[in-house]
Amino acid sequence: MNGARRAVGLVLAAVLLVGVVAAVVVSRRGSGAGDGSGDLTVLRGIAGSEKKPFFDDPAVAKALAEAGYRVEVDYAGSRDIVAEVKKDPKAYDFAFPSGAPQGDRIAQDTRGRSYVPFFSPMAIGTFRDLADLLVANNLAKKISDRYYQLDMAKYLDLVEQNRRWSQLDRNTVFSTDKSVLISSTDLRTSNSAAMYLALLSYVANKNDIVADPTTAETIAGQLAPAFTKQGYTESSSEGPFEDYLRGGMGARPMVMIYEAQFLAAQAAKTTTPDMVLMYPSPTAYSKHTLVGLSAGGQALGELLTGNATLLKLAAHHGFRTDDRSYVSDFARENGIPEPPELVDVVDPPTYELMEKMITDIAGPAGS
Repeated sequence: MNGARRAVGLVLAAVLLVGVVAAVVVSRRGSGAGDGSGDLTVLRGIAGSEKKPFFDDPAVAKALAEAGYRVEVDYAGSRDIVAEVKKDPKAYDFAFPSGAPQGDRIAQDTRGRSYVPFFSPMAIGTFRDLADLLVANNLAKKISDRYYQLDMAKYLDLVEQNRRWSQLDRNTVFSTDKSVLISSTDLRTSNSAAMYLALLSYVANKNDIVADPTTAETIAGQLAPAFTKQGYTESSSEGPFEDYLRGGMGARPMVMIYEAQFLAAQAAKTTTPDMVLMYPSPTAYSKHTLVGLSAGGQALGELLTGNATLLKLAAHHGFRTDDRSYVSDFARENGIPEPPELVDVVDPPTYELMEKMITDIAGPAGS
């Protein structure tokens, strides 16, 4: 009898020990900061690919570790991030899409808390000769030596008329019959393409944000050629930007990118003197929206919006923050022209109306 009781006691002790260990393991994921003993709380997230250089930066990892965290990130297009989180809201501590509409939708679906640590204006990577050609044709204007501005209403007229580079007046620099067309990413998956659609839709709707399904359907039909005429498009903004950096004017005459990509490349000396940045007028801000899906994810949101070291590091990767001094310091320290203040900035339509226009033009995600 004593032997039987001893055996039962050992079994109960083992079960209790397993339970304690399991509780400790669960508590280390997304529950809060580390205890300073060298143990770090692991936070798992899903984010847009343009934030990969930020999270891969050893200085960012060090700053997060000092706060008690190690961050592991999967990368996907912003539209796919919404679908992944909806499929399994508990798979991640945070979601970090590149646009406010997707972030707002995730927050609604999960009741998570939203943070906007940094943002980036949409911009066009192009070349000085082409930018000057557009200026000569009264389609763009020069802001400074490295920065230009493109009139999107006039650009949209060119797209609707199917104008070719060879048809522009005084064109001695790019004698090709290619259409005058901005390259973008895959509209079905990527936020940068969606933001391009958002600003085009504002112009096509006579300088008003698309606000109802009927208008969205009409505008989508009008804007479809700006996307379908591009042919094959890549799923994330890294691909076309790398083509622009490496392939030259013939490969990517104009490519829709985030300003942050160009500024970071300037600082890294991977741009050439003939590469310039052209801002759409109007443009739109891509507001990188972190949605905290757990206590740890919310703590990360607080860190990224309030930690001076992390805000400075975000600026080092080309992102703008609410405090403009960070990007000003970054430009000065790296000897690059400070990006201009932008006034002609518009908001995108709601998530639902963006989804309708995207689906009408390019089909559903995953198609």
